[in-house]
Formats: sequence, structure tokens, C-alpha cells
Amino acid sequence: MISFVVVAALSPILIAVLKKFRLIQPIRKELPSDHQLKKGTPLMFGMILFVGVIMATLYSPTPLMFFLAITYILFSFVGFLDDFWKASRQDPGGVSGKTKLVFQFAFTGVLLFYVINELGIDTTIHIYKNMIIELPIIFYVVFITLFVVGSANAINFTDGLDGLLGVVAIPTYFFFFMISERVEVQLFCLIMIGCLLGFLIYNIYPAKAFMGDTGSLAIGGSLSFLAVLEKVEILIPILFLIYFAEQLSVILQVSSFKLTRKRIFRMTPIHYHFSLKYGWSETTIVAVFGCVSWIGTFMCLAYWKYLLHL
Repeated sequence: MISFVVVAALSPILIAVLKKFRLIQPIRKELPSDHQLKKGTPLMFGMILFVGVIMATLYSPTPLMFFLAITYILFSFVGFLDDFWKASRQDPGGVSGKTKLVFQFAFTGVLLFYVINELGIDTTIHIYKNMIIELPIIFYVVFITLFVVGSANAINFTDGLDGLLGVVAIPTYFFFFMISERVEVQLFCLIMIGCLLGFLIYNIYPAKAFMGDTGSLAIGGSLSFLAVLEKVEILIPILFLIYFAEQLSVILQVSSFKLTRKRIFRMTPIHYHFSLKYGWSETTIVAVFGCVSWIGTFMCLAYWKYLLHL
């Protein structure tokens, strides 16, 4: 409740500051006409979610909470660089993809080293109750690094419509709140849900400000590492279904065009396809994707409770 109220109260101030310094979203020319109307909307609004990180660390200053906070901050830093480049130069391309990936792989490597050596996370993949696959540490590190970076970027792709990522991310944080036996994880997830609810007041259609990579990459990094901490890697294809669908649509589109010069979708990420091909409104797409995310969450909760959890 406190995180919700604080974010809701401080958001107008941050939006005013972003407008004053002209930190606004440049719009790609190929986007639909309704998106062109959003030109001039403040970017980097995801900074307001730092309220949750600060509150969580102040309330529970433990090593695990500091790890969750640092994870969020490091991935947010990568997103901030991209957003600041876009806003200050009015360049929709932002920082190069290679530069962002270098930062993400470096940060993931450092964080993963801490997870294994300090938090005692083992190198196993849990499949079904006592059915566990134990991987050699080098394979585990490579697999998890690719998973974290890939998932963070998949979640970043989801931030393309007003309120979409916030609506889809709340069920994911709720899942980790429900399954975790760590008080820090429960607290962090609950505070993030409160922050996102406060954030959505200003981000649902028509958005008064955009989250930007500052928020979306941070959410992506934190959710990915929560999956590692809670050892639920096996559930990720369902739990992250919307995020992976967004990312996979981009991969398929690019691959198809390079090989055949034909496009599979009208536009990617896939949420644009539903708008251009089927005429769905932004609010309809957000509502449907949010429902799918909740369904995936409850399916994962059932699997975790009856098939995975000892």
C-alpha cells in the first residue's frame, strides 16, 4: 500500500521533470499512425520504480535484498543509457544492440558468480519433485547467462503499448511472491506489484509517460534472476510465455525476411501484428495479453505445488 501511494504521488513530479528537460520518446516512422500521435510523451518514466527498490532495501537490508536491488539497478543502468540516447538525440535507434549486450552479459556474469558462491545456489535444474538434472558448472553458467540476457530482452520487447508490460509483469511477480520461502523475495515482489499498480495510473492508455528501457530491462533482469533463485527454470516457457512470444516473433520475422524476403507478421513485436492485421485496440491487446499472463501464472502455480515442490 505504501509503495503504491508513494509511486502514485511522486509520478506527476517525475513526469513534469522529464517534460521540462525534453526527455521525450522519439517515434519510429514505421509505427502505425496512432503511435505517431504519441510523439512528445515523456520517456524514462521507469525511474519511478526505484521507489520500490529503495523501500525494499530500507525495510530489509539483508545480503539477498541487496542482491535483488543491485540486479535491478544494473539492468536499469543499461536501459537508462539507451533511453537517454534516444531522448537527448531524438534517435529511435538508441544505443547499439552490441553495446547493450556487452553490458548485460558482463553484469549477468558478475551477478551469477555471486549467486553461486555467496548465496549457495546449486547448478541443478528441477524437473519434477525428486527428478533433478545436475549440470557441470560451466554448462550451467553458460545456460543461465543466455537465459537471463535472453529473458531480459524478451521482457524489454513487451514494453511497446501503453500499460502492456506493467499489466503482464504483475502476475509474474505475483507467482514468485506465492512460491518463495524467502522473506526478502516475498517483500521485493509485493513492493514491485504495488509500484507497478501506482505506475499504471499514468501508463495505461492514453499513457502520460513511457516506462522506457530504464524500467523494462530492470524488470526483465530482476524477474530472470528470481527464476534462478527459486529454481523454477523448467516453468519459464509458460511463466514467460508473453515475453518469449514477443521475442520469438521478432526472430522469426527477421529470419524469414532475410531468407525469403517475405514477412510472417504485419509488424513485430507481435503486439503490433494484432493491431495492424486484426484491428485490435491497444486496450484490447493489453487486456488479452494480461489474461494470458495470469493463466500462465496459475498454471505454473499448480505445477509448482503438485509436481515440483517437495
